[in-house]
Amino acid sequence: MNRSKAKRVVGILGGMGPEATILLQQRVLATVEATDDSDHLPLLIDMNPHVPSRIAHLIEQTGEDPGPCIGAMAQRLEAAGATALAMPCNTAHHYAQAVTSAVSIPFLNMVDLSVVKAASRMQPGQSIGFLASPAVQSAGVFDEALNKASMQAVWPEDGQRMLSIIREIKAKGPTAQARQTLGEAAHELTTKGATLLFVACSEFSLIARDLPKDFPIIDTVDVLADAIHDHTTANEVPL
Repeated sequence: MNRSKAKRVVGILGGMGPEATILLQQRVLATVEATDDSDHLPLLIDMNPHVPSRIAHLIEQTGEDPGPCIGAMAQRLEAAGATALAMPCNTAHHYAQAVTSAVSIPFLNMVDLSVVKAASRMQPGQSIGFLASPAVQSAGVFDEALNKASMQAVWPEDGQRMLSIIREIKAKGPTAQARQTLGEAAHELTTKGATLLFVACSEFSLIARDLPKDFPIIDTVDVLADAIHDHTTANEVPL
């Protein structure tokens, strides 16, 4: 069935980090069965690698607040014609209010959407194991959504080890050491009673498909890609 061209376009708050933003583009691309360029979904992308460090602000408590910069990016994307916004950085969702208060268009909140998807697969009281930056844990990025869904969080014991492989991936790209460390963290979380694993760091999303396939996993970047697809195509009308 042919469909009219989508009139909606999602604006991407990107650059946190650049590879993760490109990965989101690839995942959005994969949501479409295309036979020609025009079948794909339009995106507006603000690729800004100069957003102040979320780690410096949340963990080291020495850096500039990224919120105003992220809010300004949101305003630029809305002015450019975006009909919704998305951000592929899990940690940056700590600053989601800076986005929503700056614009009048919807924000496709990757955190909330991912917890809703997990809740459809789990029973209340069960635990999600988080493969994420320690900043996600310390800032409580997922806490409100998990509480609403009556679900628990399980975290790796060594948060600094997780942070070190995030920095390694940012500096060197996916490495064998990063893959090994992420796999070991996944095993640790399953032994702690996690029913399902969240890949909740977009650097980890770059290597998530190398994780063992014998345990249920939700990659938050995949959830966001699906939400972008759904928003963009929601007003398409069969011809």
